[in-house]
Amino acid sequence: MSLRQLAAAALQGCAPFQNGMERIEVHEEDQRLVCELVELDTLACGFLRLALATDKLADATIERLRRISEELSRRLTYLLEPIHPIESDAESCTVQMRSNPPQKNEDSSSYYELLVVRGGELSLCRYEKRPGDVRAVAPARVTREVLSRLIDDLSAVAK
Repeated sequence: MSLRQLAAAALQGCAPFQNGMERIEVHEEDQRLVCELVELDTLACGFLRLALATDKLADATIERLRRISEELSRRLTYLLEPIHPIESDAESCTVQMRSNPPQKNEDSSSYYELLVVRGGELSLCRYEKRPGDVRAVAPARVTREVLSRLIDDLSAVAK
């Protein structure tokens, strides 16, 4: 079974909820997926973090991580905002991606942040920033279909 199918089966095993936290963790060959859910219904979910880990990126160069982040930019066109690499750090061998531009309203801005890290992790979170406050993790609300696509895309680029 693919990570997408394993995650869908795990979601089917969860009762819908509005408050609380449910951690979904599935493994397929050399890939491990963790999704920290904070909401779930029959159509959609909210997660604080979606992370894919793989040993195949354990010794990745910064150039490889940059190529992965560019491929993710091309694939993740279905998110609320376009997501692009904004910074790469050769010393820590990490590429940081963010929504560009972020979503803004009169009292806050919010954006996705995706880290591509040597050692083998791709991690997606959504943040919210209000004037005068530090940024805080906010639920990323997506349909189950979008979550499935995210899982497929993260898995594909990490192979």
